[in-house]
Amino acid sequence: MSAPGTVPPPPGPGGAPTREEMAARLDDAVRRVGAVAHRTPVATSRTLDERTGASVFLKCENLQRMGAFKFRGAYNTISRLEPAALKRGVIAYSSGNHAQAVALVARMLDAPAVIVMPSHAPRPKLEATRGYGAEVVFYDALGEEREALAARLASERGLTLVPPFDHPDIIAGAGTAAAELFEDAGPMDLLLVPVGGGGLISGSALAADGKCGECCRVVGVEPEAGDDACRSFREGRIVRIAPPVTIADGARTPSVGPLTFEMMRRHVDEMTTVPDRALIEAMRFVWERMKLVVEPTGVLGLAALLSGRVRAEGRRVGVILSGGNVDLARVGEWFAAD
Repeated sequence: MSAPGTVPPPPGPGGAPTREEMAARLDDAVRRVGAVAHRTPVATSRTLDERTGASVFLKCENLQRMGAFKFRGAYNTISRLEPAALKRGVIAYSSGNHAQAVALVARMLDAPAVIVMPSHAPRPKLEATRGYGAEVVFYDALGEEREALAARLASERGLTLVPPFDHPDIIAGAGTAAAELFEDAGPMDLLLVPVGGGGLISGSALAADGKCGECCRVVGVEPEAGDDACRSFREGRIVRIAPPVTIADGARTPSVGPLTFEMMRRHVDEMTTVPDRALIEAMRFVWERMKLVVEPTGVLGLAALLSGRVRAEGRRVGVILSGGNVDLARVGEWFAAD
């Protein structure tokens, strides 16, 4: 049994899983997560195809349980805990979607959950986290960094810490969304994926490598204000930045993790950024033309396509819409200002 306050360590030399081990974890996650997650639809739009000159396939994780792909990684990780660890409970730190995912999975598996959140977290995400039965602890009000506070509470209460992105089971769980996209819509020439801490892009690129081989180019997309992953990718080292100011609250991470950085180096072909204005324009398109409620972070990949940051003429393009948990009052402000 793993010790309280820790996640079971990954296998492999030095604790880093090999390429083969990660592929095996993804295959197992497809079976495990597929039994409980929504198999979200793949949406298409003739107007979108005409605007981009491509055949575009949107994987609608905004329609996933709790409204985001994060359910996949949380379930894949927490469901592997032994009964005694589940009984003690789990803890996570998150500004929103990971918080909701851990809270929901904990409720499903009858485990207590504590979530460390900022007091300025989006109201709908805070309310949903509490609605799933989790105890919320605000970290900035206590003058302590969220990681340190979560680690301290995990140690004091015997809880298992469920990280938001930098763990092989989180990555493998996230990758099941892209695996489903390839199964349902076929191989892609290009895959566009939102990037925050790097869990989704790592899992998606792993799936692309297994399902499409070298024919699929994988591109990660960040908000311009939070370009730490882009800089890390290009400089060959983990770059840490101050918490970025962007409407893409799911991508406000200051850096990627050691494991996600290594996965990006192995499997990702390119990284790019888009400004917040492009996110609003992409949201307006997908809301008005496709009737899909997607949050700012969720449209990062689509924004790169619509804005021309990534050219895709004549290609089959997969786009992960990573989530749909958004404050409707803020959307009115964004659309009015656009």
